[in-house]
Amino acid sequence: MCIVHCALCIGVAVALSSCNTQGCTDNRSAIPLAEFYSYSANQAITLDSVQIHGIGAPGDSLLIGAGERVSQVYLPMRSDFTSTAWCLSYRWKALDYDALNDTLTFNYTSEPWFAGSECGAMYRYHIDSFSYTRHLIDSVAVMDSLITNVDKAQIRVYFRTADPDTTDQTRGGGLSL
Repeated sequence: MCIVHCALCIGVAVALSSCNTQGCTDNRSAIPLAEFYSYSANQAITLDSVQIHGIGAPGDSLLIGAGERVSQVYLPMRSDFTSTAWCLSYRWKALDYDALNDTLTFNYTSEPWFAGSECGAMYRYHIDSFSYTRHLIDSVAVMDSLITNVDKAQIRVYFRTADPDTTDQTRGGGLSL
């Protein structure tokens, strides 16, 4: 009787575990998450006057509109290309010049990937190289060159920031040249 009861419990446990969706994260697409950091303080920052849009992307590629407060952003890649670029436009009064816009460009290979019955198929991306302009961006770090659907920051964008004690905080983010 005990053996039958144990076998029944194991069978129910296996059946229930095969029907859950915990094996698939909420992020069902492989989209890199970029976080914004202060280079001098080496800590996360929030920007409130930046606009981010894709370069050469079809249709409306606006990811972040000016006036939104963001500390991170998903930067989608295009599976039918080997490179994707984004423009960061700064909309503070003192910095609102196209000449100060920064560009992030990632070169990658895309790979179709069957993640499993819970998640289905998606593309994974291997970042081969990247480049960026250095107007207000100090540096960029790729924490993991394999972009999957794991919901964690894989890119850090470090900005040159001013000392918060001497910066007009109404500008937000403390960005400086």
